[in-house]
Amino acid sequence: MVSSSIAATDNKHHAICIPYPAQGHINPLLKLAKLLYHKGFYITFVNTEYNHKRLLRSRGPHALDGLPDFKFETIPDGLPPSDADSTQDVPSLCLSTSKNCIVPFSNLISRLNNSSPEIPPVTCIVSDGCMSFTLQAAQQFGLPEVLFWTPSACGVLGYTQYCHLVKRGYTPLKDMSQVTNGYLETKLDWIPGMRDDIRLRDLPSFIRTTSSDDIMLNFLLNEAKNIPEGSAVIINTFDALEHESLKALSAMYPHVYSIGPLNLIINQIQDERLKPIGSNLWKEESGCIEWLDNQEPNSVVYVNFGSITVMSAHQLTEFAWGLSNSKKPFLWIIRPDVVVGDTAMVPQEFVEETEGRSMLASWCPQEQVLNHPAIGGFLTHSGWNSTLESICGGVPVICWPFFAEQQTNCRYSCVEWEIGMEIDNDVKRDEVEVLVRELMDGEKGQKMRNKALDWKKKAEEAVEPNGSSYDNLNKLFKERLLFA
Repeated sequence: MVSSSIAATDNKHHAICIPYPAQGHINPLLKLAKLLYHKGFYITFVNTEYNHKRLLRSRGPHALDGLPDFKFETIPDGLPPSDADSTQDVPSLCLSTSKNCIVPFSNLISRLNNSSPEIPPVTCIVSDGCMSFTLQAAQQFGLPEVLFWTPSACGVLGYTQYCHLVKRGYTPLKDMSQVTNGYLETKLDWIPGMRDDIRLRDLPSFIRTTSSDDIMLNFLLNEAKNIPEGSAVIINTFDALEHESLKALSAMYPHVYSIGPLNLIINQIQDERLKPIGSNLWKEESGCIEWLDNQEPNSVVYVNFGSITVMSAHQLTEFAWGLSNSKKPFLWIIRPDVVVGDTAMVPQEFVEETEGRSMLASWCPQEQVLNHPAIGGFLTHSGWNSTLESICGGVPVICWPFFAEQQTNCRYSCVEWEIGMEIDNDVKRDEVEVLVRELMDGEKGQKMRNKALDWKKKAEEAVEPNGSSYDNLNKLFKERLLFA
């Protein structure tokens, strides 16, 4: 494990960490903050006021009390106040944080620097790559900054190509019929670090717009342009898994560090003080683990579409009957807000039909689930945290990507890493049934499982002493964070 402690209170390093305010971004940055704390840093972790309230609701009124040298602070996100318990509208959030957060963030740094002798001055900023307004604060206060891009390396590489896709006329689309008429099958043989059979549909999905003023297209264009301004770029991945993508990114930017899987590194830290500090915005249902304890090894399909994916009531029903018809036991996480504009309700007949071999829950401790011996496969939206956690658990996947770089992760899971199969966006119960049966019982499913176990071993090797991520993490501390 990475050696600990910088020590000496008088010259203690102080990292202010700020994630993009969504579940899939908060989780990995909190893990990185814990690693920094383990190394001896004073930590200030900055949530938005909206997510701070959600965390208190899900984890209890004292969940964010922190420790004497690991504190939580808040800034407003600039959106109208709301007590909803769901992820905010992503385009609105991107627009608002980029315009409205720099002043309160800078004010927070000033307050921390001038508060009490017990709080050392801020010595570095660790910011989500999608919160690059923090670069202005780093310049204002003369602080080193690292940008933590929470997607996969192949996903980040896809975002760096947005400017070239615009210049070459691939996006914006001429009209939305190009989403379905085969245009997205266009192959791109010029992207460094990607195979020449990569298709437009495999790149992060925000190119699927007809407007040059599209909020998400322009937001990611801007965030990708800001990468060179950071003193370093860190990615939660490991070299063996994404060697070509990391090689291409390192050719573009001077300081790229692959330091994952962070969940494996965190699991090596035996610090009881850090265990109560969590980040789930929905309340976990612990009964999931007890239910899995009563299932046969490799028998259960785990189904979770993440914290942002939404679907129609029809799609939910098709998934339900596909799972039912597969006759396989399954654990299905159904967020209350997963159905667009409606309550997530599965048919009562489905509940009766699958009684005894299914468990439905609103949220769960996913890493623990994916490492449970009962889990045999994972039906996923292909978010990067979920993809990496499935690799760490040695679990093969069925991919149903929703948006952003999930399409890229899906492509790599199915083609490059050979651990997955893709399900059509227009989901049909028969296809769900067939793929689930293949995943759990078929020859291809077994090959995928063997490949996932191979990647699991390589992930574990990466975080061991002299492993690639172990070494990169120590280089990150030495070269970018400890010279302030």
